[in-house]
Amino acid sequence: MKILITGGAGMIGSHCAEYFADAGNDIVVVDNLMRSKIFKSRKKSVEYNWHFLEGIKRVKLIKKDIRDRTAMLRIFSAEVPDVVIHTAGQPGVRFSLEDPCEDFSINAEGTINVLEAFHKVNKNGIFIYCSTNKVYGENVNRVAIKKFKKRYAFKNIEGIKEDFSVDLTGHTPYGVSKLTGDLYTQDYAYTYGFRCGIFRMSCIYGTRQFGFEDQGWLAWFARCFLLGKPISIYGDGRQVRDILWVKDLARAFDCFINSNLSIEVFNMGGGADNTISLLELIDMFEDISGKKIAVRYGDWRKFDQKVYVSCIRKAKRLLKWRPRVSPRAGVELLYKWVSDNRHLFQ
Repeated sequence: MKILITGGAGMIGSHCAEYFADAGNDIVVVDNLMRSKIFKSRKKSVEYNWHFLEGIKRVKLIKKDIRDRTAMLRIFSAEVPDVVIHTAGQPGVRFSLEDPCEDFSINAEGTINVLEAFHKVNKNGIFIYCSTNKVYGENVNRVAIKKFKKRYAFKNIEGIKEDFSVDLTGHTPYGVSKLTGDLYTQDYAYTYGFRCGIFRMSCIYGTRQFGFEDQGWLAWFARCFLLGKPISIYGDGRQVRDILWVKDLARAFDCFINSNLSIEVFNMGGGADNTISLLELIDMFEDISGKKIAVRYGDWRKFDQKVYVSCIRKAKRLLKWRPRVSPRAGVELLYKWVSDNRHLFQ
């Protein structure tokens, strides 16, 4: 099977490339390597993953921007993939607020370019779209919560289900552009007949992740603890997310590809059994690293969700899947990788 992965030099994309190549598939990775530019980082990030993938058999690398419609048509016509895993995107909320037009061009226009190229060459293919919990916007903050010493929790529900409203709420431009791609993916599947899996992801983390304050916060915390740099928390630190180890995500994609499902939307995270607050994560890193670092507090950020936990019952039922890596085990693996690659973060 041939699998084309957009954004394949990112953390999720590179792990998917490794996972499916190890299973004997031919992989085509498309990436424009602009992540460092988006986050104004002088350090290279996706370039590391790009070179990592060069060492894996059955992986072909193509440096192109998904916003280049002509290039997408040319690449898809030459490769004719059986499966597309669309991980490419602009993932930063702050960037979307500063430059909503660029955010739209990457997340919305780029997605429709990929969809259009795919359906022209393979009407029986499988399309995996990496969406986000931000499609639900501030509606999540209308759910009743409970307050504990170091965390918040939903009061009356286990987690957010796939039929939760996306309407009449603030999203940030990032949430809107990702929702645009989410809906276009569903509509292309209904209109042109290929199979699609929409995965509205919570916090995905893992090795080869180059976190920034606005995106990839578990990796950002690991980096701060390694280097002894202060952490800024916006709000009181009781914010809770369900977290999912990246290889567990790749398994979920694999389960969909090998299922008989046609068009489905999944809320995808660690679920209620794999949640952590910012304060709890700091405690965990202190225990793992043996270090304490300064923590600074600021005002709550607009559109921030105090609690987001995915209800993953649908994924468990239809995909016969469940997370395997616990938060403690995953955070230990992440910190070890960051520590072993200290030179990448100094």
